Amino acid sequence: MNILLIGYGKMGKEIEALALERNHTIVGKISKNNTSELSNYNSKNTDIAIEFSEPESAYENLLYCVTQNIPVLSGTTGWLHKKQEIEQLTIEKGSTFFYASNYSIGVNLFFQLNKQLAKLMSSQKQYQASIKEIHHTQKKDAPSGTAITLAEGIIENSDYSDWSLEKKANEILPIEAIRKDPAPGTHTIKYTSEIDDIEITHTAHSRKGFAMGAVLVAEWLQDKRGVQSMADFLKDLKI
Repeated sequence: MNILLIGYGKMGKEIEALALERNHTIVGKISKNNTSELSNYNSKNTDIAIEFSEPESAYENLLYCVTQNIPVLSGTTGWLHKKQEIEQLTIEKGSTFFYASNYSIGVNLFFQLNKQLAKLMSSQKQYQASIKEIHHTQKKDAPSGTAITLAEGIIENSDYSDWSLEKKANEILPIEAIRKDPAPGTHTIKYTSEIDDIEITHTAHSRKGFAMGAVLVAEWLQDKRGVQSMADFLKDLKI
């Protein structure tokens, strides 16, 4: 499979190493230093693009791929106010687009556990839920996309109406975002009452889990069309 890497930071390099181990070919590496070279790639020389760039450039990167009919998966966060536009364009062009806030299989199992716990706790009004996420200082957006997905899972299955980085009324789910090094990523869901606390935590030891998930999704996605999601991918994996 011919893979174009859009975003060649630590995550891009990890994806490259795993893709090469699995006998794929890296046809290009786009970073902020050579953005103009993106125009060299199209559906004839590229099977799929893996986009882990930065919030300010993600939309334009994805717009190009979808327009050129290059199947693309993205893990960049902080640009999602324009995600619906990319999805609509994908449908119009008959292209392929996949987005996930986190590609780790372990994290996606954690997402499901979070929803189940939220359902169990929804009738226990004595508990206040909260989320804490810790990432390295180079992460620009806060809260993380993973924390937002966790918040959405709780809101779907409880009486919380929204989330906030500030402590507000009880119906608003608080998220605490901490930036320190080194920290590949830790997410904790906590339910607190006067009597006790209940916590579930996912801690990443490295970026390898995220990168492997991205490569596995790329392999799965190359013959798909339309807007795809992690739910579609996990369904095929029977998770």
